[in-house]
Amino acid sequence: MIVIRNARILGGEPRDILIVNGLISEIGAGLGGETVIEAEGLIALPGLVDLHTHLREPGREDAETVETGTRAAARGGFTAVHAMANTSPVADTAGVVEQVWRRGQEAGHCDVHPVGAVTSGLEGKHLAELGAMADSQARVRVFSDDGKCVSDAVLMRRALEYVKAFDGVVAQHAQEPRLTEGAQLNEGEVSGRLGLTGWPAVAEEAIIARDCLLAAHVGSRLHVCHVSTAGSVEIIRWAKSKGWNVTAEVTPHHLLLTDSCAEESPVGPYNPIYKVNPPLRTQDDVNALREALADGTIDCVATDHAPHPVEDKETEWGAAAMGMIGLETALSVVQEAMVETGLLDWAGVADRMSTRPARIGRLSGQGLALEVGAPANITLYDPAVRTPVDPTAMVSRSRNTPYEGLTLPGRVVATFLRGRPTVLDGKLV
Repeated sequence: MIVIRNARILGGEPRDILIVNGLISEIGAGLGGETVIEAEGLIALPGLVDLHTHLREPGREDAETVETGTRAAARGGFTAVHAMANTSPVADTAGVVEQVWRRGQEAGHCDVHPVGAVTSGLEGKHLAELGAMADSQARVRVFSDDGKCVSDAVLMRRALEYVKAFDGVVAQHAQEPRLTEGAQLNEGEVSGRLGLTGWPAVAEEAIIARDCLLAAHVGSRLHVCHVSTAGSVEIIRWAKSKGWNVTAEVTPHHLLLTDSCAEESPVGPYNPIYKVNPPLRTQDDVNALREALADGTIDCVATDHAPHPVEDKETEWGAAAMGMIGLETALSVVQEAMVETGLLDWAGVADRMSTRPARIGRLSGQGLALEVGAPANITLYDPAVRTPVDPTAMVSRSRNTPYEGLTLPGRVVATFLRGRPTVLDGKLV
């Protein structure tokens, strides 16, 4: 038996939480247990759920593994992550997704739910084994070619039709490839000054509009990955007003950073740590994304944790890989961008970072309210501290964080996966 003493559930009044056999047994005052964890001043949230994590295994273990990535997830307060399919080999068969799922079980730091590829080899030509992956031990329900767009409208329609049979969802990486050939940075004043090929907002918005119409036409579920523009927000808002089954996510870095970072980096312009897909956009886009997350137009925060080894990022801008790590800093960035600006309270954070992503991914046992009888998936968070981000202190195998040197609020103090601590006092157990 574990008792968490004086935790503020969703920022409310201090309560004790008794955990017995992996479940929340009692919530009250003056509770006793074999192990007591003092949580005065800490906020208790349901364990966080990430819909968009790159664990890189199999194939790019030099960047991340299921073991190291899930350690980073636990340290960030996550109890479940969805592992994206752009591995080597691609997660486009039952065999590969089951391998990733088993590795997650062996690691044990958080639940790992593989995302299946939409097309074989991410090549955009033929549908992958969607049904076989759905029926596998991994029970895949989210399918995405993330990193590449399913740009063929006929193929996208077929995928949306296919996943209806098992209540799956197609998570689209919205990027019209012809409009982004050679694109390096958001198309605008900064890209013009730096002489980098522009990445127009319409390349994202055109695909989102098309796919919303397709999803409505076939009556299927569409999820839009890493929304980055104000125009995308308006299209998603319009689709939802029609009652269509469309959901969307935003990354922490698109809530906080802008394309000006590429010009005004502390180490000078062209710092490839800020090179990401989709690119960082303007302050107007950031403001629109924050408002959309607050009003529910954007359903959830997803990290798009994209680890890369040093040699893939510390090179000239044009040759550098796209992506940023984010599991260990996600909750702090959301506090900075959404809570401290008054746009979300802690109940709203729990909804956007646990409840809704679990619902979209069709997870059972995750994203549930901290109530008696629920699985004890719990994150204890200290919102009062502020510390500089130190990449060398992170547990991810890669260090490509865009927040190095920034002082961010908050600290994950403890994470519990079905009552078992995976992190205590900020350290992995």
